[in-house]
Amino acid sequence: MGNFTNIVVGCGLSGASIARLLADKGERVLVIDKRAHLAGNIYDYKDKNGIVIHKYGSHIFHTNNENVWKFLEKFTDFNTYMHRVVAVIDGIETTIPFNINTLYDVFPQTLAKRVEEKLLTNFEYNSKVPILEFQKQNDKDLKFLAEYIFEKVFLHYTEKQWGKNPNQISSAVTARVPVYISKDSRYFQDKYQGIPLDGYTKMVENMINHPNIVLRLNTDFKSLIQKNPKLINETRIFYTGSIDEFFDYKYGELPYRSVYFKFETHNREFYQNNAVVNYPCNYDFTRIHEYKYYLNDKSDKTVIAKEYSEDFENGKNERYYPIENPENIKLYRKYLKEAPKNVYFLGRLGDYKYYNMDKAVERALNLFEEMSCDKS
Repeated sequence: MGNFTNIVVGCGLSGASIARLLADKGERVLVIDKRAHLAGNIYDYKDKNGIVIHKYGSHIFHTNNENVWKFLEKFTDFNTYMHRVVAVIDGIETTIPFNINTLYDVFPQTLAKRVEEKLLTNFEYNSKVPILEFQKQNDKDLKFLAEYIFEKVFLHYTEKQWGKNPNQISSAVTARVPVYISKDSRYFQDKYQGIPLDGYTKMVENMINHPNIVLRLNTDFKSLIQKNPKLINETRIFYTGSIDEFFDYKYGELPYRSVYFKFETHNREFYQNNAVVNYPCNYDFTRIHEYKYYLNDKSDKTVIAKEYSEDFENGKNERYYPIENPENIKLYRKYLKEAPKNVYFLGRLGDYKYYNMDKAVERALNLFEEMSCDKS
């Protein structure tokens, strides 16, 4: 097996980040992943048309955390792509989150102007109001707007994505669908935004390209431990898989939502006018991704992916989104109490949290810092 001080389970962004931090401090790290490729759900590849495809859905990096940005800049250069999302509302293509520009796209000008004035009177400019909070309006026009956005933008999309009524979903999730009192049509307002110029897979390859790191793909953690039982006690383990799986589901399975993608190649330069177009009220899919926008790939063909949501079923599909409600959080914490002192859980699955990419890296940086402080 070699003389490894650490085993990192999962070679996604969380695992690669903690592995590199440990390796840079002179520690030997074995990184394993049960998949045949590294980079986890941010895995991408260039297809036969010369288009970089995000296999598991569009990933747009954005952060306000300068430490996270500088850490990743060691392993990749980013372009200056700033993400915009278009939604089809009443047959009209308009940007979301719903903002002041959206008012004028979907409403008659006189109504849009009246509502805009009331928004600016009642809310701070450039503020984001979660849709469920925005519904608490007494003014007739604002109440109409709240009901319109809830129905046309939020309700049906949320039901498709989560398979639940919005009231059954964590406020941390619903807050991601705000009303934006602004004319800024970007989806994110973070200081740092972009796509790795050579792709996410190459970025992760660079992260683990270190003499102290050994990578083994197609390697299951449980099988590894069965063959080398001493490892469970003699190494530190950083586990980015699902925490309930680590404990063999002794208290039951933690629920997740999954997604699947129907890929299509079209003999035209572009399929749609934007990288991502959402369909809140139409069709069974939630949105369509068109990948060539991200790195400005040149091809006379284009590749799209229609995204469908479904419940996670073990052995059938992949875990994507933790369903963070009180009952599930209670179950997660029950598992966490069982964690051995030498085992650290992190990532979306290990922490059972809906992390953006920057938060996954930040979590790894913070964990490494905590461990360094414990040593001193």
